[in-house]
Amino acid sequence: MEYIHYLANASLTLRIVEYLHRSSDLPVAFVTVIHQIDGWVIRIKMKQALSSQQDGDFQAFLNELGIPYEPAIRVRMALWGLEIGLSPVEVMHRYQVAVVSHGSPDREEIEEFRQQFVSGLGYCPETLA
Repeated sequence: MEYIHYLANASLTLRIVEYLHRSSDLPVAFVTVIHQIDGWVIRIKMKQALSSQQDGDFQAFLNELGIPYEPAIRVRMALWGLEIGLSPVEVMHRYQVAVVSHGSPDREEIEEFRQQFVSGLGYCPETLA
């Protein structure tokens, strides 16, 4: 069972990651976070199916922050590459996507990416807010 959502900015992405850290009853296998010029893609893969109540609650939470997303082929291939064990660096080179985090949900990787990106640009785009 997986959930793929599109989010407008880093703050919303971080809220989902924090939620996953607090929700010990969710059987999260891994989380992938990809930054795109116009927003963020988050994929949450579960180890097992959620109960219908958990699934409904989790989808409602995700839908409050973003929208369900059907990735383009390049992003889909990048997500698949990460799942089969390719390194994030290899996936980034091969598919030209910015993999911010993959594996255990990690707030620090997202924060670090945001800080480096903003310092490189000299300003903070809306998607990194």
